[in-house]
Amino acid sequence: MVTISLLPFLGAVAVGFASRAGRKIQAAIAAAFSSAALIMVLMRAPAVLAGEVIAHRFPWVPALGLDASYFLDPLGLLFAGLILGIGLLVIIYAAFYLSAAEASGRFFSFLMLFQGAMLGIVISDNILLLLVFWELTSLSSFLLIGFWRHLPEGRQGARMALAVTGGGGLALIAGMVLLGNIAGSYNLTEILSSREIVQASPLYPVALVLILLGCFTKSAQFPFHFWLPHAMAAPTPVSAYLHSATMVKAGVFLMARLWPVLSGTDLWFYLVATTGLITMLIGAAIALFRNDLKGLLAYSTVSHLGLLTMLFGFGTPMAAVVGVFHIINHATFKAALFMNAGIVDHEVGTRDARRLGGLAGLMPIAATLGTIAALSMAGLPPFNGFISKEMMLEEAAHTSWAGMAWLLPVIVTVAALLSAAYSFRYVMHVYFGPRRDDYPRKPHDPGIGLWGPPAVLVVLVVLIGLFPAVMADALVRSVSGAVTRQELPDYYLSLWHGFTPALLMSAIAVAGGIFLLWRYGVVSRIWRSLPLPVAKRLFDSGISLLVAASRKVTDIVHNGSLPRTLFVFFAAALLLGIEGMSVGGYMPGTRDTLAASPVAIISWLALLAGAVAVIMSEGHRFLALVYISVIGLVVSLCFVYLSAPDLALTQISVEVVTILLLLLALNLLPKAPPSTCSVPRRVRDGVLSAAAGTGVAWLAYAVMTRQPNDPISAFHWAEAKHGGGGTNVVNVILVDFRGFDTFGEIIVLGIAALGIYALLKTAVWGASGQRLLAWIPDLIRSPERHPMMLVVASRLILPMAMVVALYIFLRGHNMPGGGFIAGLVFSIAMLIQYMASGFEWAERRRRTERHALISFGVLIAAATGLGALAFGKPFLTSGFDYFHIPLIGEIELATALLFDIGVALTVVGAVMLALAQLSGAAQRAEKLEGTDYPMDIDPSRPGGAGR
Repeated sequence: MVTISLLPFLGAVAVGFASRAGRKIQAAIAAAFSSAALIMVLMRAPAVLAGEVIAHRFPWVPALGLDASYFLDPLGLLFAGLILGIGLLVIIYAAFYLSAAEASGRFFSFLMLFQGAMLGIVISDNILLLLVFWELTSLSSFLLIGFWRHLPEGRQGARMALAVTGGGGLALIAGMVLLGNIAGSYNLTEILSSREIVQASPLYPVALVLILLGCFTKSAQFPFHFWLPHAMAAPTPVSAYLHSATMVKAGVFLMARLWPVLSGTDLWFYLVATTGLITMLIGAAIALFRNDLKGLLAYSTVSHLGLLTMLFGFGTPMAAVVGVFHIINHATFKAALFMNAGIVDHEVGTRDARRLGGLAGLMPIAATLGTIAALSMAGLPPFNGFISKEMMLEEAAHTSWAGMAWLLPVIVTVAALLSAAYSFRYVMHVYFGPRRDDYPRKPHDPGIGLWGPPAVLVVLVVLIGLFPAVMADALVRSVSGAVTRQELPDYYLSLWHGFTPALLMSAIAVAGGIFLLWRYGVVSRIWRSLPLPVAKRLFDSGISLLVAASRKVTDIVHNGSLPRTLFVFFAAALLLGIEGMSVGGYMPGTRDTLAASPVAIISWLALLAGAVAVIMSEGHRFLALVYISVIGLVVSLCFVYLSAPDLALTQISVEVVTILLLLLALNLLPKAPPSTCSVPRRVRDGVLSAAAGTGVAWLAYAVMTRQPNDPISAFHWAEAKHGGGGTNVVNVILVDFRGFDTFGEIIVLGIAALGIYALLKTAVWGASGQRLLAWIPDLIRSPERHPMMLVVASRLILPMAMVVALYIFLRGHNMPGGGFIAGLVFSIAMLIQYMASGFEWAERRRRTERHALISFGVLIAAATGLGALAFGKPFLTSGFDYFHIPLIGEIELATALLFDIGVALTVVGAVMLALAQLSGAAQRAEKLEGTDYPMDIDPSRPGGAGR
């Protein structure tokens, strides 16, 4: 199961590495990974359909109840098959649809990323893991919908989809966490058996509403239906995949998955069934009058999603059976129709139905496939859509809403009538009628690469329609049993169910659809004359109001003033501390204190003097930075005195790097900032600072004078060597016991470096760039910018520093050191080279991309953690062993070494990236020309002059 879930993600990475290969090769790679996952799923299908539930679980973050647990039951099997099967067809289709100029590598990577996220949703057992995949679908669909980012409608459609589905995702997170708390477990297999507990809870209505918000936004249910048509700005393969069988079905899937535990109440019926009914009717009405073929299909998708939502909202086992069957049917004919619309657009040059017609003789293959799929969507025999439509009408005919037995059948019949009308319009206005002489391109059938994938789906449309019992009955029964978890009513899948109310409703719908198509011009004019609200305008207005309100709140709470922000922060922290002490009381500690040694007293006085000096040098930034460095040095010496050499090495290394980078940054700022603080404000800030400092000192004293209660340090001391393979407890904590924290920290470090890059990359252009060009140095510059002695010393220091860094790196697991310190030492050596010979000279000799260092560092660290998972151990668990090498003796090799390599690479990449951007800004400001000489004066050059 883990392999199945990882294959699409591995495919995304593999396609990314093949970004320079041809489109067909990239498609072949994506297809290979999708095929492998599909084959693995199909191999398990017989056992799953026979009643076996295949499960795999291993702890990930047990303290949060987060297990990486998967299970494959018939419902998951159905959706996994749709996701992988239709995904494979879409990949083949896209390989021939995309032009040679498209960034096909990026497209297939995004597509595989989305496929993996969807697959994770349908096979996750843990609801927290499901939520991770759920949010990943929103992000990856954002990338796919906005793939044509040069188009404004593509960017807007992507933002709209992310805003709506992302907002619903936040509600879903809250609802699922509530559901897990009510049921007492975050595992779906346990939650689904807790129906009575969940529905008896007073939190059931709240959890239900929150979960349904997530489902409705993802599946484009009213009033959140408007985002789906705007997502049609994506390439047609994206629409065929996301908006027929995958993303928009995620909400329907979750309603089906949670059906056993949430359905059966009046609240469920009126919320779900009513929302589905309204969506079904509104989507069908709008679809009829859309001229863009993809827009028509988008609103028809909204309508059919409403149909599915309504069926599951009925809360009866038979309605669930019909819902399951229609999920299959809708996926087949709707994916085929989206591909068919793409063929028309690709070959004719337009999707506007007003510019089409008469294509049946010019594109007979496309016309045949599109007609069959559209007639199935209309619910005509002998196609699969007819069977599920008849069964849906039968269920609606026997369902009463608020005591009105006639209401549901009437509205559903009207919706079915509109559905038939827009399906007929798709066929007649595209493929039949008179030929035109003003097609944008000369119409013709495409190659098999484009019509082959939809043909496979159309064959299924016909086979399921003609032989439903043979083709679909076993699957529908198994999946329906998994959804309802109860005995199913007697039913049979057949084209003919006799003369029933559903048949009469269906006949009315078909006849009415034909009539609407006949009088389409009149009906269309009436529709367009109605004062209907435009959902996009309402959405844009709502977003504008939210932005305006947010700005007002931001201006009040956070106006950009750092002193104000710090004052609020420290005042709030002080008040919380006082409140906690007054409510909880204070009990003095019983731990004996130690007498302060002369060294400790001197260090404390030095820290105090440094702090006072920083305050007194407020108007001199360089001087304040020097005093801050003194404070850092004293803190490092304190760590040495307290027997914490790892912390001392880290502190002094960080201190050197940050001081050097800050010196470079301060070079471009005024050396004496303007003083804007009045005397009363200084007094206020001083009082607050003294109070906050006293509070922190008191808190430290209260903690240190108490006896530790079963400290975790005892575990670290006992298990460092045995469990982590190292005698340096601090390093073992960083790379093993708390390795996930370290992993998160290097990711944050990389993000910070990328943030500096993004901010300063744009600072050298535009208005800020003009200010840099107009900048005049406010300090006298040395005539020797790159002194010979400094250059020579830096060359000697570099190899020695690299050896020291390597030594610190290799000894880190058993003695003070490690990847973080080694990376800083190496960065300091490189900083010295840049300082000695200048940025331009050093940059010309750089051979490694800084972004790549950060990326590879994070990836190596992640791969180390995943390697532990592959061996059944928790993420980032270290593995180690001892080996005997002749002449050297016994050595230890640990996987923590690989993790430390990742840490070191990330540190070096982040420091070098920050240095490069700061140096680039300084070079532009000082208008320096590049030179290939390493020093100002070089006796080996004629004249000895460097420039």
